[in-house]
Amino acid sequence: MKTVVVIGGGITGLSTMYHLERLKKDYDIDLELILVEQNEYLGGKIHSVKEKDFILETGADSIVARNENVMPFVKELKLEDEMVYNETGISYIYSNDTLHPIPADTVFGIPMSVESLFSSTLVSTKGKIIALKDFITKNKDFTKDTSLAVFLESFLGKELVEKQISPVLSGVYSGKLNELTMASTLPYLLDYKNTYGSIIKGFEVNKKQFQAAGNKKFLSFKNGLSTIINRLEEELAETDIRKGVTTTKVNRVDDGYEVSFLNQETIKADYVVIATPHDVAQTLLSSNELDDDFNKLKNSSLISIYLGFEIADEQLPVDGTGFIVSENSDLLCDACTWTSRKWKHTSDKQNLLVRLFYKSSNPAYEKMKHKSKEEMIQVALSDFEKSLRIQG
Repeated sequence: MKTVVVIGGGITGLSTMYHLERLKKDYDIDLELILVEQNEYLGGKIHSVKEKDFILETGADSIVARNENVMPFVKELKLEDEMVYNETGISYIYSNDTLHPIPADTVFGIPMSVESLFSSTLVSTKGKIIALKDFITKNKDFTKDTSLAVFLESFLGKELVEKQISPVLSGVYSGKLNELTMASTLPYLLDYKNTYGSIIKGFEVNKKQFQAAGNKKFLSFKNGLSTIINRLEEELAETDIRKGVTTTKVNRVDDGYEVSFLNQETIKADYVVIATPHDVAQTLLSSNELDDDFNKLKNSSLISIYLGFEIADEQLPVDGTGFIVSENSDLLCDACTWTSRKWKHTSDKQNLLVRLFYKSSNPAYEKMKHKSKEEMIQVALSDFEKSLRIQG
């Protein structure tokens, strides 16, 4: 008999173990399967909480439905009847004390036509005219290793990039545009510029591709995203699941591994899967040989705060689902999702539920993480009231 230990009971560890159980059954393999999770519950970053009439997600709020492996997996787990899709609507950018709709026909805030460019309320007429140089300025020196900020500002101008594009892209990729290369984010931008002579023209020619992608939705479940975690736990009938157990070390011994735990126990394993964040894996392995590679990886973090109100969410802007905050704003948050509008299942009585995000790249983050729960709520309430002109 071979022993397999999976460290980490999040979605990665659980789905790994699910497929190992299938292999064991389908090929009649003699396996001992052990899954270890330091928390008293499974799911890792996926964890749904019910609070009064609301469903709150402590981590991710959805799964990307267009991923080709998602729907077959959901169907295999017999969760189709539990699925819910997000409501589509207008996203806004909060700038100069006002919510501005991100113009139609844009991708990450980048206009796909001249009409889209000139429809923006975020950019001045001068800024729009400057952006037209994209049609007449040739690319001479830029490569896919060029930063997004340098490339986009060179052809679309500083104002359009700073006010409309940067807030969106920085939110999606959790970084500043001057630190992100095209190669690591949107490599096709350079192809569009070189092929069509214009970034905007490139998007216009390929508009159908992006509109089709935009129609794809995100999915969750009627009782929250933890539904898929709970179902996976139910399915793992052949796995020894150990919750509340902290792993401290993984050592190579003979032809296998020794896994050590905080409670002084050890397990001899033939195979080990480490399904944890990279910094945890680095600590468990304590390998000088791998440290250089581990040190190249970066973590990002955020604080998210839910606010629930006994007022109808119809007070929100019509068809809106949330907003992103531009730089130099009077708000401290980076973004806000109008959760009860975007996900109808999260509010039984359709009362207002919003979620505000404070990212680790935000200068306010360091101060926020040292505040008490009550102080954090006051900051979030202030951001909420300023952005929507609604008294909480």
